[in-house]
Amino acid sequence: MRIRLAAALCGVALALSTPLSAPVATAQTSAYPTSAFDVTVGNTYTRGTITWYNRSVTVTGEHKSVDASSCRGTSVFTLNSAGVELSRAYSDSVCGRSETFSIPVDADVPGGAAVVRVCLDDGNPPEWITYFECKRYGRP
Repeated sequence: MRIRLAAALCGVALALSTPLSAPVATAQTSAYPTSAFDVTVGNTYTRGTITWYNRSVTVTGEHKSVDASSCRGTSVFTLNSAGVELSRAYSDSVCGRSETFSIPVDADVPGGAAVVRVCLDDGNPPEWITYFECKRYGRP
């Protein structure tokens, strides 16, 4: 009788422990898509990574100015699939050195921006800014 009781208790314990030791299903998160960018003019540049979110992008990188009297900045524009501008944002200027930046830019439409335009500029305020070169990058 003791053997049967012990066997029955072991069977119950085994049945109860099996679901607890089974792997638990977890939700998989995927990384947001990214694109590398590089806008170079002479010895100055802005380069880094665009991270594409559902209703925004973040542009992170480094920009460089080689002369303290000739500043540089980075301007970022989000565009929809028809090429219409959704939003824009600007970095701080850098003069005579390299500096890192991170620029969040809205793209408040379903699916977010289809295109990001990144420009190397003269670091002036938006109302007086001069764009040296701009490049467009499509959503991957």
